[in-house]
Amino acid sequence: MILQPEASFPARPVFRTEGVTRVYRTGAVEVRALRGIDLSLREGEMVVLLGASGSGKSTLLNILGGLDRPTEGRVFFRDTELTHATEAELTAYRRAHVGFVFQFYNLVPSLTARENVALVTEIAARPMPPEEALERVGLGPRMNHFPAELSGGEQQRVAIARAIAKRPDVLLCDEPTGALDIATGAQVLEALHSVNRDLGTATVLITHNAVIQRIAHRVVVLADGRIVRDEPVTDRLQPAELTW
Repeated sequence: MILQPEASFPARPVFRTEGVTRVYRTGAVEVRALRGIDLSLREGEMVVLLGASGSGKSTLLNILGGLDRPTEGRVFFRDTELTHATEAELTAYRRAHVGFVFQFYNLVPSLTARENVALVTEIAARPMPPEEALERVGLGPRMNHFPAELSGGEQQRVAIARAIAKRPDVLLCDEPTGALDIATGAQVLEALHSVNRDLGTATVLITHNAVIQRIAHRVVVLADGRIVRDEPVTDRLQPAELTW
């Protein structure tokens, strides 16, 4: 079933970047990871960042998430500028507003799924109960299992539950299906899709797999540190309908 594109999103962006560049230097070697990025992400939107390895996707995601800083340019979260925030301010920003999902799950092996999620809820201001977060990603019956007793896709869904349990404003996902097969990857994408749809969590999803853009509201394509395409997805699909 092809989903209809959203008619519109609120004008106020949750993220905005202006002329963002990022230069890494190692001795005499200079690498320009980003070259003047202007981008906005709106409330409730799911955006796929698409591009080959080295195109700048992860660098941009890390800057949005407060894990890195631009060399030049400005970064805003809603009405707050992050560009010159202190480390303490960035830590508070990440803790209060951002959920991260990476390719590798980073679960604590000695803790159950529920206990892994509870690690986040203990430090969040208005957390979701771990049981509810796990139910939302379809793992209610598995919440008392340890990571070694879960499949790769289930472990990734625990990581998603952990990320959403603090009720973040934005969810930043870096290749969340990169280590998974098609069927398992579709289950992970369905979890992300439902969080965006049901909770209205603005979501950025990095991938090198062009097929995945079909579940998004918008696709942004990067190449050599620049945005080369930024357009709405008019033929959206359900995650289960993807094949790659």
